Amino acid sequence: MNKKYVYIVLTYIAMQLSVFIGMPLFYAIGVKGFDLPPREAEIQATGYWLVFSFFVGLAIVLLLLRKSERHNKIERAEPLSFGLSLVWAIGGIFLAFFAQIIAVAIEQMIGVKPGSENTQEILQLIDLFPGIVLISSIIGPILEEIVFRKVIFGTLYNRLPFGMAAVISSIIFAFAHMEPIHLILYTAMGFVFAFLYVQTKRIIVPIIAHVMMNTLVVVAQRFIPEDLEKNIQSFIHLVRWMGGFFS
Repeated sequence: MNKKYVYIVLTYIAMQLSVFIGMPLFYAIGVKGFDLPPREAEIQATGYWLVFSFFVGLAIVLLLLRKSERHNKIERAEPLSFGLSLVWAIGGIFLAFFAQIIAVAIEQMIGVKPGSENTQEILQLIDLFPGIVLISSIIGPILEEIVFRKVIFGTLYNRLPFGMAAVISSIIFAFAHMEPIHLILYTAMGFVFAFLYVQTKRIIVPIIAHVMMNTLVVVAQRFIPEDLEKNIQSFIHLVRWMGGFFS
């Protein structure tokens, strides 16, 4: 793997682990510096540190990519036109949801209960600290597509067939989310986003599809009135227990 890519992966890992240092620090500042009650200080410390660390992580990754050479064969090829890439990005949203539905159905057939603890924890955090939506809907998907698709999948795809590269990178993707039980789901999502990347030769395409998918889940969960027609509620319920919110 290229040295810059190694630095990007290390930055992502450090960003994820930084919560064990940053959150206690922000908590202490909240309690001692602003006289916040312990529970309120814990919520604020978690929210502010997550937003801060993800912003810093994204900034570092983008700086590392600035003036970066094209280190995988996908980006060395001629990219699809802007117009067609936009069509793929929009279509990719529907492909992503369709892949989720199929993956959830397969998981249920083998006894895996629907629903993602990771997703529910994120939604609970959004309720407590709305700023988290910036991470779940925008910053998180951008970072994940750069790390798991551009860097990890792209590096594997230099040497392996598409299927193998997509499966391996998606397995890493699943373990990074601490939900190996939803391995099928994350593999399906990884295939869709990797497919979009390979088809268009533009990492921005899976980024757009990923961002829009996560945003639609948040909207369906938080802003659609509960008294809508029954068939719409059924769809919202389906989206609600679909895993891979951070896929």
